[in-house]
Amino acid sequence: MWVYEKKLQYPVKVRNCNPRLAKYLIEQYGGADGELAAALRYLNQRYTIPDKVIGLLTDIGTEEFAHLEMIATMIYKLTKDATPQQMAEAGLGDHYVNHDSALFYHDAAGNPWTATYIQAKGDPIADLYEDIAAEEKARATYQWLIDISDDPDINDSLRFLREREIVHSMRFREAVEILKDEQGKKKFF
Repeated sequence: MWVYEKKLQYPVKVRNCNPRLAKYLIEQYGGADGELAAALRYLNQRYTIPDKVIGLLTDIGTEEFAHLEMIATMIYKLTKDATPQQMAEAGLGDHYVNHDSALFYHDAAGNPWTATYIQAKGDPIADLYEDIAAEEKARATYQWLIDISDDPDINDSLRFLREREIVHSMRFREAVEILKDEQGKKKFF
């Protein structure tokens, strides 16, 4: 079903070890509005979405996994040379004690990822509005990460991710209009 290229969707460069920035980026790794939740939400919702827009959920859901891979790469590169003391000073002491430098799905506050982040109502319009909201929340989070980061290379990758969230939101909005048009049509058998 997929062809996997062994490269990131967009290059990730990191200038310096920066566990504090990594702590903030973890929000997009395992947070409620992060990439894992988005990917799983869309790939789950696609089973109860009309055929006219099912491909959209598949496409965006799989792209979110590519974004997850980019975020994981950033976090790894920002922490791989950090000492335990640097991890603790950055607010990642609990993470270090439990996982060393391994990635783990939790948000920036340390709350573990949970399936309650994934919404699926079974109503295509309601689900697509949920998806639009998820994309807009992710876009806002990426902007706030850019605002707090002083790494131009990381910011370049974050800007790419922010722009993809905008595109996804627009595509979901188009899907809503397609389904609304379908609702109003008379069906003949």
